[in-house]
Amino acid sequence: MGVNLRGRSFLKLLDFTPAEIRYLIDLSKNLKDLKRAGIKHDTLKGKNIVLLFEKTSTRTRCSFEVAAHDLGMGVTFLDPGSSQMGKKESIADTARVLGRMYDGIEYRGFSQELVEELAQYAGVPVWNGLTDEYHPTQMIADLLTIEEKLGRLKGVNFVYMGDARNNMGNSLMVACAKMGLNFTACAPKELFPAEDLVAKCKEIAKVSGATITLTEDVQAGTKNADVIYTDVWVSMGEPDEVWESRLKLLKPFQVNKAVMDNANPEAIFMHCLPAFHDLKTEVGKTVGEKFGITEIEVTDEVFESKQSVVFDEAENRMHTIKAIMLATIGS
Repeated sequence: MGVNLRGRSFLKLLDFTPAEIRYLIDLSKNLKDLKRAGIKHDTLKGKNIVLLFEKTSTRTRCSFEVAAHDLGMGVTFLDPGSSQMGKKESIADTARVLGRMYDGIEYRGFSQELVEELAQYAGVPVWNGLTDEYHPTQMIADLLTIEEKLGRLKGVNFVYMGDARNNMGNSLMVACAKMGLNFTACAPKELFPAEDLVAKCKEIAKVSGATITLTEDVQAGTKNADVIYTDVWVSMGEPDEVWESRLKLLKPFQVNKAVMDNANPEAIFMHCLPAFHDLKTEVGKTVGEKFGITEIEVTDEVFESKQSVVFDEAENRMHTIKAIMLATIGS
């Protein structure tokens, strides 16, 4: 029986079967081939989408806008100052208004409950561009990238290092459990994923053949890894004391040459970006001046190495977001 996602919202991977995720990966490959060959695929001409951004982003916004234009759709971008959502108008009312005008709604912000409420009332597909709890569009891009680089998903040894309780740690654990990758969270115990989500993923993993491991031991955790993945350690805007304590806590979990040397020889390095691997950003420069460090979650040596696939991964955001929109809006 074929996969049909038309009319579905894309809020978290827990809502999707492995077959549905596989469909999105394969559709992404097809759309990437068309893009690379210069073949028009504007099958959603006449459709329109709106992007609601409470959190800024380079990759998510550009991916949605370019993908929408490639599919022939119009795009409206609304930042926090451009709508009344949650201020003068409830989420439910906003959803019902936008659902009458647009064929799809993207939300990037803080609350998973908010994007779920948008989807409940909109009457059109709603896509989660990132919340504090999940980042599902990134997951399809990551799975596509792993398969392109390693030739497989099932049985891949995947290690996530750093803060494993954040939206990336949560989402990657779910993605691995669904698609049969062996997931290891290599992190301080206090930053392990929530126990209820770990239990849920272990149940899913029984079906896919995956394993779920939580460890504080960097040497054991990264041994024979096929993928080493990390993310930023501190969110923008958090006070200095948070930076200081988090840097101290996570320093042993930095991705460096020793970590990559401990992994499989063909292992790849991944990061959802932006990454603090040098002092060439305002944040990097400020952290360097305050705390006397030049690199944070990953060293520049690893980031710029041949094992790093972060820019292929970033490009794949566009192809996979295009697939998600095409599959859920339908032509």
